[in-house]
Amino acid sequence: MSTLQSAPALGTHPAGGTLPSRAETREQLSRATYDLLVVGGGILGISTAWHASQSGLRVALVDGGDFAGATSSASSKLLHGGLRYLQTGAVKLVAENHFERRAVSSQVAPHLANPLTFYLPVYEGGPHSAAKLGAGVFAYSALSAFGDGVGHVISPAKARRAVPELRTNGLKAVAVYGDDQMNDARMALMTVRAAVESGATVLNHAHVTGLRFTGGRVTGAELRDRTDGSEFGVDARLVLNATGPWVDHLRKLENAGAEPSIRLSKGAHLVLRRTAPWNAALATPIDKYRITFALPWEDMLLLGTTDEAYEGEPGDVAVNEKDIQQILDEASLSVRDQQLSRDLITYSFAGLRVLPGGPGDTSKARRETVVTEGPRGMLSVAGGKWTTFRHIGRMVMTKLAQLPGHPLADNMEPISDLPKKMPLPGISNPHAVAHRLMIDGGGTGPSMAPDTARHLATHYGSLAFDVVRLANEHPELGERMHPEAPEIWAQAVYARDHEWAETADDVLRRRTTLTIRGLATDGIRARVEDLLGKRD
Repeated sequence: MSTLQSAPALGTHPAGGTLPSRAETREQLSRATYDLLVVGGGILGISTAWHASQSGLRVALVDGGDFAGATSSASSKLLHGGLRYLQTGAVKLVAENHFERRAVSSQVAPHLANPLTFYLPVYEGGPHSAAKLGAGVFAYSALSAFGDGVGHVISPAKARRAVPELRTNGLKAVAVYGDDQMNDARMALMTVRAAVESGATVLNHAHVTGLRFTGGRVTGAELRDRTDGSEFGVDARLVLNATGPWVDHLRKLENAGAEPSIRLSKGAHLVLRRTAPWNAALATPIDKYRITFALPWEDMLLLGTTDEAYEGEPGDVAVNEKDIQQILDEASLSVRDQQLSRDLITYSFAGLRVLPGGPGDTSKARRETVVTEGPRGMLSVAGGKWTTFRHIGRMVMTKLAQLPGHPLADNMEPISDLPKKMPLPGISNPHAVAHRLMIDGGGTGPSMAPDTARHLATHYGSLAFDVVRLANEHPELGERMHPEAPEIWAQAVYARDHEWAETADDVLRRRTTLTIRGLATDGIRARVEDLLGKRD
């Protein structure tokens, strides 16, 4: 048996107690009556559970897969104001998005959000002029109170120095603005931790098989634990359906005749190895409404996205050959061919945007949040933007307080009384954390390689020191998971004991970046599965 295989289970709860086993969590869920049961562990459900538990409610959160296992970890990884919304005159919306973006990046999760400079290239024959885009990025930066500098226009030569793979044939000018990016799966997991630290009970890989009814009202759910097949139920005063693309599936369990409330749009992305440094992102206009992105992310290059109506089963969404060709073709408008070789693709993924029901081109649809109340009392919520995840959680709480009969108001602290910018766990200056790790391993051991130190600092914040402590106590856990990745084996153990990881995909796709780098080999997967089997 290898030392990795015999690594200890060190389970401690994020709030400091002992992490309960799945059986203990199931029993807890079965025994209690919750004020709110949130079904759906995407960022919308997670944010609502976080805000509800802060409000003093007894909250349970369950998901049929992993937390952020579907759409919420298949985004373009951006926290942004929405530059394209200026075209529709949605000035207030852009200003609100900027407020949320800057709150997250500066006060809620500066350890998880990274500022990113964007270039909007203006080519001959393109859909927009340099003057129009220059005015647009100036207005965009003004709506964020110039917190990211003043939007302006630079020469092709200057832009090429920052992005050597920028295509300069026919390039007339480049407009510049600022936004932020993140690792969406990590942001979601930290928000789950925040909900748990506020008192929520959570369980992933727990599938809803039916709803419970009392006096004709929805008062809970029947569930099956997908890890062992055990069945249990949860009672709640109110059930919130936050299942994203599956929202209408759950609505039909409440009312078999429920009409569709949403439509779906597929967004596909490609991840590629980089052939040169990228010190800015490219946002290239495709037409009047659409932009294609080329984003430096996790030391890779992220390309996308597509936007087309999707009518299949949500769980079947996948990237196909048409998507790959479209993404590469659109990227080629501004990216040199050598960076777009298919041999450089390490991973592809697709997610489903949830849009309000109705006709029209999905690319022109507003990313609105839809809230509906069913005939038997279940509340359903779907849609919205990652950037405004905190705002959506507060909005849902306001809606809950205003429901007829006020089913939760007597227990609930008004959302207006909650701290406006409650930080996520691990909040810290990531540069300071990385510096400390590179100097002395956070005070607990040897210095760390710069890429690993930066990776830990920007994925865990100050909690990186807990990960490193594991590695220092068990030196074999300080080894890299793959020679070409910054992750160390302590992260897999930490994911198991502190971050609800149940499967190899939970670890390799969402708690670490091995899968997106194309480095999740069969050997690494087997070792992760071995570690996951070594729980107490």
